[in-house]
Parts: sequence; structure tokens; C-alpha cells
Amino acid sequence: MSVQKKRKVMIVGGGAAGMSCAATLAQHPENFEVTIIERNDVTGGQATSISIDKERYGTDWMNDGVQGGSPIFKHTFNFFKKYGHEPQEVKLQVAFGKGPDGFWTNCFPSNLINQYSGDIRKFGKVLKLIKWTMPLLGLVPIRIMLRMFFFSKDFGDKMVYPLIALFLGTGNQTANVSCAILERLFDDPNMKLWDYDAETLLPNLPTMVTFPNLHNFYEDWRKDLQSKGVEIRLKTEVAEITQRNDQGVVIQTRPSSEDRDDDTTTSKSKTETFDELVMCVLADDALKLLGKTASRKEKFVLGGASFYDDITITHSDSNYFKKHYETEFDPKLCADPKSKAQEDQIAFAKGEQKGPDGEEKGFRPMYYTKSYKQDPKKIEMSFDCSNYQHQFRDSSDSENPGEKAHVYQSIFLDKRNDKLWTIGEIDETKIIERKWWHQLGHRWQHYVRVVPGMMFINGKNNTLFAGSWTLVNMHELACVSGIAAAYRLGAKYTKFDDFAEDFFSKYLLLSHGVRFGAEEKRRKKQH
Repeated sequence: MSVQKKRKVMIVGGGAAGMSCAATLAQHPENFEVTIIERNDVTGGQATSISIDKERYGTDWMNDGVQGGSPIFKHTFNFFKKYGHEPQEVKLQVAFGKGPDGFWTNCFPSNLINQYSGDIRKFGKVLKLIKWTMPLLGLVPIRIMLRMFFFSKDFGDKMVYPLIALFLGTGNQTANVSCAILERLFDDPNMKLWDYDAETLLPNLPTMVTFPNLHNFYEDWRKDLQSKGVEIRLKTEVAEITQRNDQGVVIQTRPSSEDRDDDTTTSKSKTETFDELVMCVLADDALKLLGKTASRKEKFVLGGASFYDDITITHSDSNYFKKHYETEFDPKLCADPKSKAQEDQIAFAKGEQKGPDGEEKGFRPMYYTKSYKQDPKKIEMSFDCSNYQHQFRDSSDSENPGEKAHVYQSIFLDKRNDKLWTIGEIDETKIIERKWWHQLGHRWQHYVRVVPGMMFINGKNNTLFAGSWTLVNMHELACVSGIAAAYRLGAKYTKFDDFAEDFFSKYLLLSHGVRFGAEEKRRKKQH
């Protein structure tokens, strides 16, 4: 009886997708020899943490890229739990806009919500219409949909665009986002972050989740995978891919650019052959790395994804925040209550009573946006990390939060619009970190070319693709995409939750054109 040869798999990228793929393949050490290369010195991709001054801020760490997500992030939480890192629930508080005429929140009634109550009710009906006419109306950009159904311009600028931009990371491309993603955000049980509210658009204090220390989690994950035989090479990048066919994938690797001396690049380069390639990097990076080996289909599909460069300033400048956002309860921002529920919301915001589920009382927003007067469709996004991330709330001095400086993040979107930015107003002495991000813009073209096209390139030329960009920018999506790539290579999907399995099977069908149940039956027949 012949012994089956192990298949050598190269995974490019050690973020959530790459690590999930490797973890799934590592369950079958007899079948796969797995290598990850990652150009940074840590795994995790955009899921990173930084150290901060505990004496000043109440904790010695914070997550500075991915912050949290929805309770439906089942695969993400499953990985966290495996290594003893537990996420924590938090009641979401947001603050959009500035001043009585521009501000609204999900914490208490505002003048803006009353002003656009008709638009909000109509919005719910349009969401249903989008669902019924999918994919036809689903491919229409949000800006066109708002005009088609005669929504107020200010309703779009002050409520719809900021809401979508903040929670999907669509930034200044929100107006061009497909209606399909809008409908899924509110209505798809596998993807929605909250339920649509006919009175206030965003429901009162929905449950969200704040992530554990992501640096520590990814370090634990990396060490475990290495102990299982996965080779993880940090500070390493692809120099060139020269072959992808039935004879294998030939890749030349080298030390990453910031970690090499160009005079010694050639001597440090390494050419290797693998059986399979899994690209767990952004679509534009994947296209560059594939180079001359990229097929016409790959160029068309991957080329449909657009990315934009944003900068996040992590800082403690409360004066900047108070100038540009509404950070505290102010009666001027509040509309007259129309029900007992709204009276309770106002009492909660004032700090007079606890929330409906016993949550800590008081208006303490976590997410913020402001629109630029010069161009209301373009926004700045911010976080009060001290109100959001659980380690700040859990610090020993939490009874006296005023004694600790708050840590904020202000995100300035799309450097092509830097003339709009107010980045220069942040006190330089209070800046903790500057970090650039290369972010996906969920334009309507993304849902015409990229999303439906993935099944036609996945698995071709001994190559698979994974990453949140294959559908929507969420950590959970990155994990599922990596698991799906491993599954296509022959790894088993380990069932642990009915909801998670349903999400996985839908993603597998959409991005790979493979039915989960049918594939399981086919594999059983082969064995």
C-alpha cells in the first residue's frame, strides 16, 4: 500500500485569513505541510495591539486596528476561546454629527431623528424592496437609491452615509457602496450587526463585542500552530511567483523590505516549489505578487477591488474631541420624549438610571463621526477607546474614570481628500501613535466583479484566495474565508455551532461555487 505524499501548501499572509487557513490544515498533519510567510514581525494583519502608559490611561495595552464586532462572529470567538482569550459584550453607544441640527445617537431621542422620521420609516420599506428585487436593485449604489426613492439629501448625508461608513469601514466611498450590503447590514441573519428600528434607524443600545488583547491572542495562536508543524516565517515577503500549474507553484521569497539590506537581497532570496498557493493578502497586493502568472480572469476579478489609504491617529487630546464631537449629554441635543421608553433613555443618558439590561448608566459614546461642511458625503471617524475597549473599563481605577486620560482614535479617510482633514488640530504632544491603513472600499463594482467572480478563480492554477475583501470588511469574514480555502484543499470543517456552519456553507457556495453538503457526500464516496 502506497503512502500518500503530503501536499506542500504556501500561505501568503499571516492575518486572520492566513492563520485560520493554517489552523484548519494543521488538523491534518498527515496530509499537509504548511508554510506561512508574513512580511510583518507579528501575525494578525490589521488585528494588532500597542502598549500604552498604564499610569496615565488605566491599562497598559489597547487594540489599535480591529476593535470588536458583532455577537454573530462565531468562528472568531471559537478561535479566541481555544486559547483562553474571551471577548466581552458591550452596549453600543454612538454619536453622529455635531450640534442640535446635525447630531443624532442611538441612546436618546434627538431633533434630527424627529426631523427625518418619515425618511426613517420609508428606509425600512426600501430595505424590504431591495431584498425582494435582489440582485437587480442590490447592485445600485446607495447614492442613486436615495435619489430614486426621493429621500432627503440631509438624511443621506447626516444619517445613512455616516452609519454605513462607521460600521463597514467604507469610509469616503460609502455613497458608491452597493445597496446589497446595506440590506445585509440590517436584514441578513448571517451578517447583520443589529435590527432596523422604524423610529430611530439604529436600535437603542444593541449588544456588540469588544475583542481581547489581539497581540497576545495571535502570539498564542502562532506558537500553537508552530508546535503542530506549521512553519511561520515572519519578516518575509514574496519576491516573485514564476510558475503556477500542474507541476507546482514556484515562488521566490526574501526578507521583507524594511528588514533587508538591498545589497544582499539576491543572496538572501530563496526559490521554492509548493503544490498549492493560498493568497491571504489584499486583492491589489495579490495581483502584484501574481505578476506575469496572473490569468485574465484573475486580473478582471481582483482588479475590481479598490483600496484607499487612511491614517489613524491614536491620541489623548480631549479638547480636539470636544471641539469636533458631542462627547457628553446636553439637553440641547435632546428632543422631547414621545413615550415612556424614550423618557427612560433620557434618564439613562443623564446618568439617573441604569439601562434596560442593567448596563452602567450615562451617555458615553464609543463610536463617532463628523461630516465635512465642504463635502458632507465625506467624513471623519473616531473612537473613544476608553469607553469601548473592556480593559479600560475593567481597570482598578474604574470607579474614578475622570482621573485617567481617555485614549481616542481619529481616522482620516482617503489621503486624496487630505485638504479636508483637521489632523493638524490634534495636539502633537498627545499623539500616541500614527498608523496608515490600506482599506477596502465597498463600491458597487465590488459586488459586480469581485464577489460573484471569486468562484471562477478560486482553485484555478493551484491557487486559492482568502481575506475579508472577498465579501465585506469584517474579522469574522477573514476567518471564514481562510477556513473555506483549507476546506477546498481537503481539510475538514469542524462543526461547533449551527449558525456558524450555515454562515460557512453560504460563503463556500458564494466564493467557491461549492455546496457544503454535496461536497461532504462526494468526499465520503471517494473514501
